[in-house]
Amino acid sequence: MTFEDTLAAWLPTQRWYPGSGATVRDLTIVADTTLAAGDPELRQLIVSVPLGDQAARFQVLVGSRSELPRGLRHAVIGPAGPGRTAYDAVHDAELTKVLLRGLAEQRTAGPVRFAREPGAVIDTGLDSLVLTAEQSNTSLIFGDSAILKLLRRLFPGQNPDLEVNRALARAGSPHVAEPFGWIETSDGDDPVLLAILSRYLPGASDGWSLAATSLRDLYSGDNVQAQGTIHPEQAGGDFAGEAFRLGAASAEVHAALAAAFGVTEVAPGGYAEMAGEMARKLDSASAEVPALRPHAAKLRGYYAELAAIRAPLAVQRIHGDYHLGQVLRTATSWVVLDFEGEPMVPLGQRRAPAAALRDVAGMLRSFDYAARHQLLDRPDAEKLRLTADEWVERSQAAFCKGYAEAGGMDPQANAALLRALMLDKTVYEVVYEARHRPSWLSIPLNSIAASLCRNRPVIRPSRPSRPSRSATRRSTGSWPGRTTTRTRS
Repeated sequence: MTFEDTLAAWLPTQRWYPGSGATVRDLTIVADTTLAAGDPELRQLIVSVPLGDQAARFQVLVGSRSELPRGLRHAVIGPAGPGRTAYDAVHDAELTKVLLRGLAEQRTAGPVRFAREPGAVIDTGLDSLVLTAEQSNTSLIFGDSAILKLLRRLFPGQNPDLEVNRALARAGSPHVAEPFGWIETSDGDDPVLLAILSRYLPGASDGWSLAATSLRDLYSGDNVQAQGTIHPEQAGGDFAGEAFRLGAASAEVHAALAAAFGVTEVAPGGYAEMAGEMARKLDSASAEVPALRPHAAKLRGYYAELAAIRAPLAVQRIHGDYHLGQVLRTATSWVVLDFEGEPMVPLGQRRAPAAALRDVAGMLRSFDYAARHQLLDRPDAEKLRLTADEWVERSQAAFCKGYAEAGGMDPQANAALLRALMLDKTVYEVVYEARHRPSWLSIPLNSIAASLCRNRPVIRPSRPSRPSRSATRRSTGSWPGRTTTRTRS
């Protein structure tokens, strides 16, 4: 059995591999660079495997030892020659220090280059800890100061996560975690990003977790009994204050992106082109998920309304995969993570300018997901439906208000565009859930049905109210907890 065979058996067991559970055939090691020789040894591998109708490349850091410590047995890949065992080296704090030293000293090892951001100070003595909730990449925390994101699937070209973070950090944006350095290789004339080391935010919590906490309070036993009379702002489960601040931060990030990369005005007809692409995606999604077909005609009607807009369309660089799991709440502000966009989309598409409201639509859909997923297995879900509706509406309205007041394109004043973008995102969610998480499929399907059956505004204005004392405390102070990684939402 060759080491390629060993890797082919191990690869589908990794949660970051998009074909998890499938049999990998024809795996080829296309690059093998020794970063540290001896015992232990560290090698950086790039492997190519068939994925669908194309070849995909993935990065694996392989450690090998003659005697494997107990703490590394869970990371075993398999035999690595006579008397040695190979394992996933991200779990070996001794070997991950090699990466820190390479960045601090700006080393080169064969085709692998380590680069440090000018002025960045990197402590090379820190031990690493793997974050276990990551899905498409692997993140390592070094002490309380730095976090390394190791990219698993590799694409040639300028990676927007590094490109955007560097640009916004240099512009002084408070809403990004500035990069300290990066590791890259090349594919012909194109760079290939392998990893980014950035500032770590100890004590910060991601937006999905904070929203989930808000909703757990709202869905507590007493509130179930009082459903219909207890409102989010009265029950200590309100999220509107944080949603408003997140909306403002999002607008500021979009303004900084526009300043750094420019804004393009697409001539009249740009809306029709966008609507046409939405219709093509709907056709493909309906063919794959039959439950979507009864809604297709009405969805096309909203896309037709978008196509009828004759005004110029402003497009710019955006986040591209914006949801509550992509933002962190620190003691002072919201910070935006992961500007790489949807990891499975080619880099050229991820770097292309788009309507800024596409990010807004993604975040608004995330509020809906946060409220609905907690009700999936609850026997009292129907009793809480109206309460969930109100939490979503208040959070969405507050986010839009914060976004507009901070200078962003007013979502409420651009209802046809926002509605189409939200429906397009929901169609994407239908396909994603059908493929990967069927038990959640009802969330986007029910959202589409509700959107099409009700003659209502895209975002309802929030009901005026006076927040309770507990709700005010929750929405203004710093949040407890640690940094967590993203859940798709």
